[in-house]
Amino acid sequence: MTFFKYQGTGNDFVLIDDRAGTFPASDQAYIERLCHRRFGIGADGLILLRNDPAYDFKMVYFNADGAEGSMCGNGGRCIVRFAHDLGLFASETRFLAVDGEHLAVVRDGTISLKMSNVTGIDNRDGLTFLNTGSPHVVRFVDDLESLDVVAEGRAIRYSSTFQPAGTNVNFAQIVDDHTVFVRTYERGVEDETYSCGTGVTAVALVAHQQLHMPGPIAIRTVGGNLRVSFRAQADGSFEGIHLIGPAQRVFEGAVTI
Repeated sequence: MTFFKYQGTGNDFVLIDDRAGTFPASDQAYIERLCHRRFGIGADGLILLRNDPAYDFKMVYFNADGAEGSMCGNGGRCIVRFAHDLGLFASETRFLAVDGEHLAVVRDGTISLKMSNVTGIDNRDGLTFLNTGSPHVVRFVDDLESLDVVAEGRAIRYSSTFQPAGTNVNFAQIVDDHTVFVRTYERGVEDETYSCGTGVTAVALVAHQQLHMPGPIAIRTVGGNLRVSFRAQADGSFEGIHLIGPAQRVFEGAVTI
């Protein structure tokens, strides 16, 4: 089986062209092994590109633990780059993911991905929570560089407030009037990742609502820089959300199923 490795600001994925529908998607242990950084290819997740009669393609995303996951923003940008590399569209695409329809535009090295609308931002036991295609907690801190993201993030991810499914956890620090530094603990990976697309989207929306930061908001992550644009609505919801940044092919190879 041929596979491709892509990364978007350090968030890396195994991409597989599964338009023939032959990949063993029900084998969670196999997917987990492919994502393992010691015994497999190594990735934060695995993504299948499949056919869909109403769209250019369908995205099926699996976390590094092998379980099918919720929407992944950086994974969405990577599969758009993959589909573009496969010649499935010229510059604009429309595809289906687990949270519904997405639109995207490719301009040179940058992918602009339209995210799902966000209905609102909640308070869950003193923590700021919202769903940007995946569930996220956002917490602003003063010294993000020295924070133990794994320990702090894991405690919130597994807290009773967010059971049984858990949540992703983002820690953010204001850099300037238009920029936020973000580090994320991702469920399914169960570790800090270099970047999280739905996570930085969540941070940007919270920064606008709670700190009145104007959009588009620049996001700095461990793996690189992203931008988030949006339209805030009077009722506290958000529309026209776009996650903007690079996505690149790293290498390709073959693995025996």
